[in-house]
Amino acid sequence: MSTSPTPPAPASEPDAPAPLRALVFGKAGCDKCKVLRRRLEQIVGREAADRVEPVYVDVETEAGLVAFCRAEMLNPQRIPALLFQRRDPESGRYASIPRSAGGNDASASELPRALGLQTDYAGPGGGVIPPRAIRTELQRALAAAD
Repeated sequence: MSTSPTPPAPASEPDAPAPLRALVFGKAGCDKCKVLRRRLEQIVGREAADRVEPVYVDVETEAGLVAFCRAEMLNPQRIPALLFQRRDPESGRYASIPRSAGGNDASASELPRALGLQTDYAGPGGGVIPPRAIRTELQRALAAAD
């Protein structure tokens, strides 16, 4: 999972950036952040490594805090959070994928306006985003990118 822009691809690989990014917003010393990051890396690695670039965003850095604020929909009390973005082929910029583009049956963990998840600390097992939820959101993002 990268923490900065993707390094140039080796000469033998195509130089095209991934059509999707999966941003994990977390902070140092957060065990739940590490769990989400590891789960995302495993799921993307098995199911969409060529289409999704996982990016870790440390919200305790200036750049991470700016990215968190620009997302405009994440609750700081519900870190870690995951946000999917789609690359615009013309501008090369990444933008959040509207939830209507990939599903509308929002659960307590799902972001209301964009494809992504934030931690739900309520109830038993609260505080950890399950692999099933990550996989479902990934599938929605992949479908929206097609």
